[in-house]
Amino acid sequence: MKYIRFELDSGPKWGVVEGEYIRELETPPYAEIRYTGKVTALSGCRLLPPVEPTKIVCVGKNYYDHAVEMGEGIPEVPILFLKGPNVLNAPGAAITAPDFVTRVDYEGELGVVIRKRAKSVRAADAADYVLGYTCFNDVTARIIQKSDGQWTRGKSMDGFGPCGPWITDEVDPADLTVTTRLNGETVQQSRTGLLMQDVAHLIEFITASMTLEPGDLIATGTPAGIGPMFDGDTVEVDIEGIGVLKNTVALPKIPRS
Repeated sequence: MKYIRFELDSGPKWGVVEGEYIRELETPPYAEIRYTGKVTALSGCRLLPPVEPTKIVCVGKNYYDHAVEMGEGIPEVPILFLKGPNVLNAPGAAITAPDFVTRVDYEGELGVVIRKRAKSVRAADAADYVLGYTCFNDVTARIIQKSDGQWTRGKSMDGFGPCGPWITDEVDPADLTVTTRLNGETVQQSRTGLLMQDVAHLIEFITASMTLEPGDLIATGTPAGIGPMFDGDTVEVDIEGIGVLKNTVALPKIPRS
């Protein structure tokens, strides 16, 4: 299934995508699927981020090539940081930043959405806790990230987490192509089979320390090729079998030189 959040005049809704239409759900799809009987054309509604997390758990330097690119060594265990729900940004929406920010980077990633409360989960059981997978852009104010000495402010500005266009349970996350395009040009491309820690072992590692709640999102890390975005750019995160997350960039203080 492809689970989606969308907005009508009556407010935000959950639904299931079937071709060019959305079958509306009574409740979020974590526990069970109950349809309202209403059907909406996919083209006739505004998409929302397909998650309502209590937290977004991000993994830093989980591709070897990106760890080398950052020049800070290869981590022995996953590096975790959190983004708050304030970063969520919808498919098609603009990425913005405060005026004092002078560089904003894209980071295309596979997102994992949790289906039920998860604590001390074994890797062998991890799939039972996953609702599905989505595209995520871990937008980063790179200079602030580096100058602060830790990553919270540079990673957690409003709208710095575009997500979508939906969640799907129709893919195997073991070896999917992850591609980021900037203005149509491929700037990142790798496969999830090259993750240093795969989805199952990330869930085991994370839930050994913190409880994940239904709707929480794990961003599994970005491959090499990170770089800046400029005012007027279009950025796309395209993951095999999932879809394309497309956003515009509205950074009038950072024009292309």
